[in-house]
Amino acid sequence: MKAYLGLYTARLEMPWVKSLKEKRALVKPTIERLRARFPVSAARLAGQDEHGWEVVGFSLIGYDSVWVETVLREAADFIAAQAEYRVTDSSWSIEEVSLEDLLPAWVS
Repeated sequence: MKAYLGLYTARLEMPWVKSLKEKRALVKPTIERLRARFPVSAARLAGQDEHGWEVVGFSLIGYDSVWVETVLREAADFIAAQAEYRVTDSSWSIEEVSLEDLLPAWVS
């Protein structure tokens, strides 16, 4: 049995932001809307102590590679469409994961 793991990261830049509180008020609601709209796990990954940028990421796992890729692309488009910042760099990947050793024998 196999599954597909989709991973996405993006660097968000907000050079006009003057405080960490202002930046958090832009990024945190976007992450919350992303989680509510798509079946992903999302997090702020780096740059939390920097004023002008932050790295965010999300992941999902599923048994259908087409579904994983579709959700990954739609969620990435959602992140890029937000007007509160600019996505200056992003990357994504889909990896095949074997579940043979993780699931009990009675599942198959």
